[in-house]
Amino acid sequence: MIVCTIDDANHYKGLSHALDMAIEWLVNNKDTQFVKGVYIIGDSDAGEVFAKCEEPALVPREKAALEAHRRYIDIHVPLKGTETIGWAPVGQLVHVRTPYDESRDVAFYGDAAQALLHIRTGQCAIFLPEDAHAPNIGLGTHRKLCIKIPINA
Repeated sequence: MIVCTIDDANHYKGLSHALDMAIEWLVNNKDTQFVKGVYIIGDSDAGEVFAKCEEPALVPREKAALEAHRRYIDIHVPLKGTETIGWAPVGQLVHVRTPYDESRDVAFYGDAAQALLHIRTGQCAIFLPEDAHAPNIGLGTHRKLCIKIPINA
C-alpha cells in the first residue's frame, strides 16, 4: 500500500507499464472536474486501464468490509472531502466473508482493519493485491476516482 500526494505518485513509476500509465494520467488530469462514469486510460499487456468516477454512500467503520483483488491494483483518489479507508495485509486475514469471485476479481473479509487511512483531496492510496482495503468509511456520500490497473498473473 502506498499513500502519497498525487504529484508524488510519480516516484512509484517503474513498477509496471500499466501503473506508469495510470499515474501519468492521474497527474495530468488531477484538476479535471470529473463526472460520474468510466474513463478509459489505455491498454496494457495485461488489459485495459480505466478509472471510475463514483459517488458512493459512506458506511460506518464497523460495517466496512475489507476487500482484496488478485488481478488489479486499485488507486483511490478522493475528489471531494476525505475518504477513510481501512487496511490490512491479505496474508493475515482469516475470516472470509465472501470467497474470491474470479469474475468480479474480489473477495470480502470479516476481519477488522489494522489501520485507518484518511486520504484527502490531492492525495491517493495505491492498493496492491496483497493489500486488503475497506473503502468509503464515514457518513453521507462522497465523490472519488477508483483507478483499476490490471496486472499480469
